[in-house]
Amino acid sequence: MPLDSTPTDHRLKPATAHETRQRLEHERATRLTQLQALAEAGEEAAEHLMTAQKETLERVLKEIDAAFARVEDGSYGTCQGCAKPIPAERLEILPYAPYCVPCRRTTA
Repeated sequence: MPLDSTPTDHRLKPATAHETRQRLEHERATRLTQLQALAEAGEEAAEHLMTAQKETLERVLKEIDAAFARVEDGSYGTCQGCAKPIPAERLEILPYAPYCVPCRRTTA
């Protein structure tokens, strides 16, 4: 690499509040669509599978709503376990994540 060139920074930059809200809205809409599909499946699907999926989707919707609250109060992106910043890569993958990976492992 030539000495006069600067290295490229490949790290993700933190998302803006607007971008974060867009990602969370997308996540919420996806989960609501999935819940609607489960409701429409009715008796055709196995009851235990529908119940488990519905509970998971409802839990994720609560997590998404909590993430919206964190955006509003300014704590979004801060781990609720250790109070350190959650890596942008993690928030890119799971925008409603309340914990960094090490803290999630200890709370799971």
